[in-house]
Amino acid sequence: MTNFNVRGGAGDTTKPDVNVRPQDNLYLAVNSKWMTETPIPKGDPWITSFDEIEKKTREQLMQDFEDFASGKKAVPTIKNFDKAIEFYRIVEAFAKREEDGAAPIKDDLTFLESLNTLEDVNQNLSKLLLDGNLPFSLEVTPDFKNAQLNVVTFNRHALILSDTSYYDGKRTDELLGIWQKQTANLLEMAGIEQNKAQQYASGAVKLDRRLAKVYQSAEDNAQIENTYHPMSVAKFIKKSKSLDLAGLLTQTGIAKTKFVIVSEPKYLDNFDNLFNDQNFAELKGWLISVFINYEANYLSRAFRVATLPFRKVMWGVDSLPVDNQFVYNQTTKLFGDVIGQYYGQKYLGETAKADATEMVKNMVKVYQERLQNNTWLSSVTKEKAIKKLATLKLKIGYPEHVQKFYDLFKVVPTQAGGTFYSNVRDNQRVKIEANFAKINQPVDHSIWIMSAIDADACYDPQNNDVTLPAIILQKPFYSLDQDRAANYGGFGTVIGHEISHAFDNNGAQFDELGNMKNWWTDEDFAEFNKRINAEIALFDGVKVGPVKLNGKLCVSENIGDQGGVTVALEANKKDGGDASKLFDNYARVWETNSTNEFLQLVASSDVHALSQARVNVQVQCQDEFYQAYDVNPTDGMWLEPAKRVQIW
Repeated sequence: MTNFNVRGGAGDTTKPDVNVRPQDNLYLAVNSKWMTETPIPKGDPWITSFDEIEKKTREQLMQDFEDFASGKKAVPTIKNFDKAIEFYRIVEAFAKREEDGAAPIKDDLTFLESLNTLEDVNQNLSKLLLDGNLPFSLEVTPDFKNAQLNVVTFNRHALILSDTSYYDGKRTDELLGIWQKQTANLLEMAGIEQNKAQQYASGAVKLDRRLAKVYQSAEDNAQIENTYHPMSVAKFIKKSKSLDLAGLLTQTGIAKTKFVIVSEPKYLDNFDNLFNDQNFAELKGWLISVFINYEANYLSRAFRVATLPFRKVMWGVDSLPVDNQFVYNQTTKLFGDVIGQYYGQKYLGETAKADATEMVKNMVKVYQERLQNNTWLSSVTKEKAIKKLATLKLKIGYPEHVQKFYDLFKVVPTQAGGTFYSNVRDNQRVKIEANFAKINQPVDHSIWIMSAIDADACYDPQNNDVTLPAIILQKPFYSLDQDRAANYGGFGTVIGHEISHAFDNNGAQFDELGNMKNWWTDEDFAEFNKRINAEIALFDGVKVGPVKLNGKLCVSENIGDQGGVTVALEANKKDGGDASKLFDNYARVWETNSTNEFLQLVASSDVHALSQARVNVQVQCQDEFYQAYDVNPTDGMWLEPAKRVQIW
């Protein structure tokens, strides 16, 4: 047999092979049958196990929503849940949007067309900011170096092509050309004369190309220190003579911020080169073109269909999602936290929550033991690491309360003149204004940064907390009637992954209070960086179908995966579990079918490695994997011991 000796296993992990052995490709051995039988849903670029639990949850909640909206069942007394149900009725009214056409956006589109000079823009900066219609945004967030203080953060808007790596000239003209043609068509559908529509779309593309030259790449932004550049208010407002930044801060009530965190200084330094009277046509074109592409989603089916050409070339998607999925996605997008409370209370169950909480505490304990027994940390750094772990806050299931801006939300029914578009726009303004009101206020660390129905989990370095939503407490991640080893392979690795983010290349820069502060000795940090570089090299260039991974871009998530699998294995061993069942379910929770276009998009801009590599490369670094499946040097999953990477 051939000695493959490669990272990522033998063969193409995007092509199912039901005959492959786990010794040659664990991911395919576990998932090929599923890959063969599971098509990508209509309107989506991929399907994963996360999508499957979302589907199950969506079916449960959609039935509930329908019963509440029709009056078949009384709306629960959960605060603001009645607003969510009223909004659901509005989103479900497809026929009304067909009648309305472009009417809902007419006034706002007319307003954008009325901007004829830079002075017009300056007179309306706050309105444009609150409507999300500028090539930058301002947000009130905790300061990196004082996690108890809310300050202003300056961020840039997304590029048309997602990341700077798409502007290398290979397909740039083709992709931007498709977007430009799509945009002109959308504007004509909205009633704008053809020549003007084409001018606006052309101007937008010209500005976008110039933005790409001064934006940081996804790889740059994956290192958290590259996004933290505090600047005095006086210096910030002097950065542009063209745009009235001082007036904008004053009008939005955030001028009293202690300072402004600038995420991308090079972009701000180029403001006057990008935005001036000579280039005003480009800015106006950008404002109008980006607006129509975003807001088309809230209009008739014809408008939504007209956005598919660009989604096809970027995502590989050539159809719309089915109606009930669209309604669910839009309702939960606006009211996710409120709906999450309902879901957690009704569907999680106290027994499952208690058992899951026990698993989490077991994992924390194992992590503590691993830190105590660590052989490359000094006692000084080790003590501080253990202190950080001991103060880790656990958010499991669903929150007791949600953010206060939901109290300020107003949902105007269709019969009272409300539209899908107007309700989204007005409540997004409320959300932004509520965020601005937090300026210089104490940070509320009890607030969850994701809802209980987000099929995900997270670690927040500024809170030093782990959030594990109720939705992932179901198969294949977790079940009371599932083998405990399988639970460790699913939910257990997720727990360990999020804990490990406290000690990845970004999280390790924050102390137990959530402040960016060096708590390492120089020698320990040098050794840590040596291991980080080994993790980067481990994944860099790994092939997944037609793409190659960027080790620098995804290193933080790979450290999370590595720590998660390692700690789950140790916890499982303490419980006497079968390691092969753990590895099998670890592979299962990353099952994926995807379009090639979406693989490229994720590989170029997402800090997560592609699922196939998250399985195979990580298990190749675990000695227990070789023992569980009797993997030998002649097998495709064999990685030489010297090349295996371990950090935590």
